Amino acid sequence: MEPGTHFAFGEHDTHCIVASFTAALPAHLAHWYLEREQFEPVPGESGLYRLSEPERDGPRRTRQAVHDLRRQGYTVQADIRLDPSLSAIPPRPVRPNGLQEHRSRLAQAGAGRTTQRATPPTTSPPSARPIPPKPTYAPTVHPTVAGGGRSR
Repeated sequence: MEPGTHFAFGEHDTHCIVASFTAALPAHLAHWYLEREQFEPVPGESGLYRLSEPERDGPRRTRQAVHDLRRQGYTVQADIRLDPSLSAIPPRPVRPNGLQEHRSRLAQAGAGRTTQRATPPTTSPPSARPIPPKPTYAPTVHPTVAGGGRSR
């Protein structure tokens, strides 16, 4: 293994896909990371971890684990088939959550002019609606019948 390597991933005859860590990394931290990447300790083998359920898309899950650990800044050595930078099958693309686009729209909106502090328009306001002429006749008033109804 190269000096400075933190994790190593490979294939094993008995345990399918395995991972181990070097002394460059504290054991409790390596254990925490490998368990989060769905690796479990192999009983009787100190420092060796096997992928849980390797038949369930094991190589892709291992490539993703290698990718994740490298993204965290760790140096990882992996077999060619399990290394995302060397294998023919790239890791699944991350679906965008829209956060970058949302931030971009917010930045554009913040950089633009606002209508709240804008100067009043230079055109004249629309003319008011004309008032209808006063009727020449007297309106008819119908008296209401008292009683018989409910009181208000």
